[in-house]
Amino acid sequence: MQTILRKLGLVVLALFGVAALAGAGKPLPQNGQRNWNATVTRTATGSHVLGNPAAKVKLVEYISYTCPHCAHFERESDTQLRLGFIATGKGSIEVRSFVRDGIDMTVALLTHCGAPSRFFANHSAFLRSQDNWIAPATSATDAQKQRWYNGPLPARTRAIASDLHFYDIMEKRGYSRAESNRCLGDTALAAKLAQATQDAADKGWVNGTPGFLLDGVPLAGTYSWAALKPQLEARLD
Repeated sequence: MQTILRKLGLVVLALFGVAALAGAGKPLPQNGQRNWNATVTRTATGSHVLGNPAAKVKLVEYISYTCPHCAHFERESDTQLRLGFIATGKGSIEVRSFVRDGIDMTVALLTHCGAPSRFFANHSAFLRSQDNWIAPATSATDAQKQRWYNGPLPARTRAIASDLHFYDIMEKRGYSRAESNRCLGDTALAAKLAQATQDAADKGWVNGTPGFLLDGVPLAGTYSWAALKPQLEARLD
């Protein structure tokens, strides 16, 4: 469990956004069932929903990309959630960024890069490669930290992306450096993510990550797939 480290010192801008549904207008599979694992909705507050927007059971996950437990949860739960929860149309999962520091913000901006349909693969790519970049992040020099935490947001996020080889991850995902830089400079999105993080902390919804809401109710003491799974199954019965 990762505790809240500190509030971000970002100026919160006016929140705005347009919900977009990936897969709209695509033909249904031959069995007549929509492929809910290919249905992604981007919300006005900058989160993403995978699955049926009208699902009976709605799971919200608060994620910190620098949290080892979040990376572990991704590896353990992803396949089971997609097959037994999302594919049926009975469940959906909404991923919300819980931004603890500049590295978290940098990764969050990159995962949001591109169309909504690309978010979950970006999200998985950073969590599943966390072991490769977390050690350099924790052993940064004073000079690196100066660049990471001083100056305008685009300069800070681009310094982090360069030092931790995030551009390489994005290139493998098909993004050019220019595309990544545009996403790293998205101050409006950064403000949304910071505000959503602050709201969750103020409401007491997140005491550690990963943190969960199930049908709008915070799940106290639930930080792993082993703890979450039976609670999901009980709601689906």
